[in-house]
Amino acid sequence: MQVTTIEGIVKNGKIHLSEDVNLPESARVYVIVPDLQRQRARIMSPRLVDKSKMKDFEREIIEVDEDDQL
Repeated sequence: MQVTTIEGIVKNGKIHLSEDVNLPESARVYVIVPDLQRQRARIMSPRLVDKSKMKDFEREIIEVDEDDQL
């Protein structure tokens, strides 16, 4: 596979090549972005706003003997 490197810049969400290049329709291209700082998604735990509903989230632990299991 032959690879040609062409530099470009993104303006208004579109890639503008620095050279006048005519790429064939449906040409396969690869975009490599050097020094891109990606923002990491932060997944936060849900918070209970209404503390009076804490009772809805209470759990009861029931210990079962091995002999009692099915």
